[in-house]
Amino acid sequence: MTTTTNTTDPVDHTGLPPFPGVRSGRCPFDPPADYANWREGEGLRRALWRGQPMWVVSRFADIREVLSDPRLSADDRTPGFPVPSNAGPETAQPFIRMDGPEHIRLRRMLTGEFMVKRMERLRPLIQEQADHFLEQMISQGQPADLVSAYAFPIPSMVISLMLGVPYEDHAFFQEHSATIITADASDKEKRAATVALAGYMYELVARREREPEDDLISRQIQRVAAGEISRDTVVVNANTLLVAGHETTANMIALGTLALLENPDQLARIRDTDDSDVVANAVEELLRYLTIVQDAIYRVATEDVTIGGQLVRAGEAVAVNLPAGNRDSTFSADPDTFDPDRNTSGHLAFGYGAHQCLGQPLARVELQIALPALLRRLPDLRLAVPLEQIEFRNNTLTYGPHRLPVAW
Repeated sequence: MTTTTNTTDPVDHTGLPPFPGVRSGRCPFDPPADYANWREGEGLRRALWRGQPMWVVSRFADIREVLSDPRLSADDRTPGFPVPSNAGPETAQPFIRMDGPEHIRLRRMLTGEFMVKRMERLRPLIQEQADHFLEQMISQGQPADLVSAYAFPIPSMVISLMLGVPYEDHAFFQEHSATIITADASDKEKRAATVALAGYMYELVARREREPEDDLISRQIQRVAAGEISRDTVVVNANTLLVAGHETTANMIALGTLALLENPDQLARIRDTDDSDVVANAVEELLRYLTIVQDAIYRVATEDVTIGGQLVRAGEAVAVNLPAGNRDSTFSADPDTFDPDRNTSGHLAFGYGAHQCLGQPLARVELQIALPALLRRLPDLRLAVPLEQIEFRNNTLTYGPHRLPVAW
């Protein structure tokens, strides 16, 4: 029998733990140790997110329930949503911050751009980019920073080509996207970065209206001409894809490489195999094991709802703890072990439900190419500094190393 806990905010929030939690320096791949206790406790965990009290959902089954329940809204204009909305005079509402039919309608307009078959056709292009940046890194000598020389350029170049964004502008959009996803940035700074990216994208959209090309933005502009969407919607959704399209995969390439360097037997298996299925399954396990999205998925209850035996009242915010959910033993046995032979079907690295990551087919192909290409070209790849000296992005929506000095 499931019991329902009815807990309201305490007057004093100082005793609440922070979310995201603090990772242990002993193993940079493991979620904070407290997350195990959060999964095992009754109901949900109350925690402080950027000074705000909210419910944190950490169990695998509870996360799937939250991400599929329409009473828990992803719309940041909903009263009680913890993140201020950037929609305003300069920007429209991005599709990822919508619910219901309008979210589905706008998402379907973009789904075809990221279909598995379309991404499979991009393999030669992605391989070409991986080889190019790898040779460029080698030519510049060792040690090299794998993050800036290899992990970030590949997905940044690919998403730029898909959208029709000139790659020579990548420094501009990487600077502003970094501000948007950094927890330490103020709301004012995030707003300014959003407006700057919107201004850039409006200029690009106007250019593509005059000179259309074979890219996503040009095809979306055709929908504007047909009256299906507004120019503002093209701008905000293109910027959403631009930011998400390189930040997440870049961190996975870097952190995934580091995890393999710390697991040499598994590294050798990926490096030496000719079986694409072995590589694909290892990538899925890395996605589960590392779960780099640590602070990006929030919901707010639009009515009273019970999750995991916990009553969440209308207007209360919920944070989804993906790293904890993917380490839940009810989902996968021995979850704290990296096992590339594991059946990872159903993992939460890309979220779940209607708002599941649109670009996951692209991310999978990029990882399946970037990791083996690196390991095969540089079979003696190694860290150039002790693991303890590597600093990690603990204050951003996605987790990974700031720099990853390597030698070969």
